[in-house]
Amino acid sequence: MMAADNPLSHVVQHPLVQVDADLGFLTPGGKLTVLSDQITMMILAGILLVLFVPAMVRRRAGSDAIGRLVPTGWGNFFETVCQYLRREVAQPVLGEHTDRFIPYVWSAFFFVLTVNVLGLLPLAAVSALAGLHLGGTATGNIWVTATLAVLTLVMMVTNGLRLGGMDYVRHFNPGPWWLFWLLVPVEIIGLCAKTFALAVRLFANMMAGHILLGVLVGLILSAGTALGLGAGLGISALVVAGAVAISLLEVFVAFLQAFIFSFLTALFIGMSVNVHHEHHDEAPAHH
Repeated sequence: MMAADNPLSHVVQHPLVQVDADLGFLTPGGKLTVLSDQITMMILAGILLVLFVPAMVRRRAGSDAIGRLVPTGWGNFFETVCQYLRREVAQPVLGEHTDRFIPYVWSAFFFVLTVNVLGLLPLAAVSALAGLHLGGTATGNIWVTATLAVLTLVMMVTNGLRLGGMDYVRHFNPGPWWLFWLLVPVEIIGLCAKTFALAVRLFANMMAGHILLGVLVGLILSAGTALGLGAGLGISALVVAGAVAISLLEVFVAFLQAFIFSFLTALFIGMSVNVHHEHHDEAPAHH
């Protein structure tokens, strides 16, 4: 189907391998997707990170005592990003637990960033020559972003209970005990809202840009069909200029959304594991 007919064809999942299954709403049409273009992109992102990031980080300026401490090449980029995320993003909200959770924050950032950037590559046009549909942005799939958000939710609850204990449980009822019937559901809804925000923010922002590009490309095809070759070429010049501008914006959004996801992840985990500090800080005010 052409972009003019369905701009969503650029962003929806294209199954490559399916099996028969009946899991209710999880398997529309009675099919379970085992492999798709978006799953392929996630696998590729994982392989690239595992193969290249350690090798880049290990590169040093020299073999002497000082040279072994100085990164070189791409190692400078990764060390700068990791240091910034640790010092400016994680440490203010995680406090003493920063070193415990910063590997998860780093992993979330680089995985989301890699998947976002891979989604900008025109792999679908190349793979179409072989009769396949590869490429696409996996973070433009709500199931992918929801899974990442649920992982953060698990980190929040399990570590809140493990490190905060009863202080974490008590924070669900911050007011008088007899208001638990009202406050506890509100706090639980707030916990779910944090997870929902993580999933939808990343999904919506990554999907919107691709849909807009699909619509712009569809304008060229529609103009050529309805108005003739000359009008199609005239409109295509404007559309290409707009598409280039949007593509550059999407590169910025790819980095921005990876940063926002990792920032919110650190913030939400910090709110869970540091809840006992808030409890102790507020205690003197009652005396």
